[in-house]
Amino acid sequence: MTLRTLESLGSLEGKRVIVRCDLNVPLKDGVITDDGRVRASLPTLNTLIEAGARVVVCSHLGRPDGAPDPQYSLEPVAKRLSELLDQPVAFASDTVGESASDAVAALEDGEVVVIENLRFNAGETAKDDAARKAFAGELATLGDALVSDGFGVVHRKQASVYELAEILPSAAGLLIATELDVLDRLTESPERPYTVVLGGSKVSDKLGVISHLLPRVDRILVGGGMLFTFLAAQGHAVASSLLEKDQLDTVRGYLADAEERGVEIVLPTDVVVAESFSADAAHEIVAADAIEESPFGTSGIGLDIGAETAAVFAQAICDSKTVFWNGPMGVFEFPAFAAGTKAVAQALTEVDGLGVVGGGDSAAAVRQLGFADDQFGHISTGGGASLEFLEGKKLPGLEVLGWA
Repeated sequence: MTLRTLESLGSLEGKRVIVRCDLNVPLKDGVITDDGRVRASLPTLNTLIEAGARVVVCSHLGRPDGAPDPQYSLEPVAKRLSELLDQPVAFASDTVGESASDAVAALEDGEVVVIENLRFNAGETAKDDAARKAFAGELATLGDALVSDGFGVVHRKQASVYELAEILPSAAGLLIATELDVLDRLTESPERPYTVVLGGSKVSDKLGVISHLLPRVDRILVGGGMLFTFLAAQGHAVASSLLEKDQLDTVRGYLADAEERGVEIVLPTDVVVAESFSADAAHEIVAADAIEESPFGTSGIGLDIGAETAAVFAQAICDSKTVFWNGPMGVFEFPAFAAGTKAVAQALTEVDGLGVVGGGDSAAAVRQLGFADDQFGHISTGGGASLEFLEGKKLPGLEVLGWA
């Protein structure tokens, strides 16, 4: 089975097309601080506008717990979308009520409306199949077809992602098609050397992807909070750094498996240890096997990889033909502990091949650190979806579109 694409829907002129985007952007005081996901939706939306469709954009934002909550309104997103599309974008103050129905009815060919946050309705994320189907049925009255383009939610069985695609003629948008093409290159035919860079806070978040990728990659670079569980598994003291004691045996198993397969797991040789978890905390670079010998003793907290490690990681990345990176190397939100993440990001821009930023915190980090999206081979819009795909899991939002 193959993914149904826009072409499978035939002529869309004059048709009401619901587009399920992922516009779950960060907001601060009602202002979007990173519009990457909004910009990622533009190719599909522009294609539909040019085809003369009447475009009904829907998405979730945040976790409003199934009821309206003004801080999670999509109205700022609608305003930003209007600026990026360079045309008016209407906004409906509900999802399946009078405002949405009237706004959709008023659309002319090539016009766009954004309806309110899908998660203001409990049926969107309900565990009960019947509740999701009921909400999807209401959404379906707003459209003649569905274009699913929210890659960041395809691993979720939610009403607008799964059940709505069963009710309406449905196809994947250009963003999902692009994401799948990149992920397919990472799993089926990667150019070598193939390096995976893993960071973030917890080993437990990456268990599946480590297991699935070990037989497929040449090296894995480990940073972020998860590095301390790896160091502890080797017998090193990590002071008060983040540590998942229940994963030590699992990590030892990975280290042994990697050695047997000839896969290089590269761990930091130095780390930045701080007195406390704060932006202005006193800190010092120490050897990775001597963390408790820092001036902060057993109360020290590792918050970034050290300069020596950053240089080694950068060289390994630059020497690779395929690189997938998921998870920052340190607490990049604090400038004093962002150097490791910045070094990895810079190296990824210099890869002579395919360099992929795996969504989530990594995508947020590169933008916060001043990098432009087009400096990378690809920035994924779905961190969780990317990881589950690389774990070999079936994603319901793709299966319902014919992907198998």
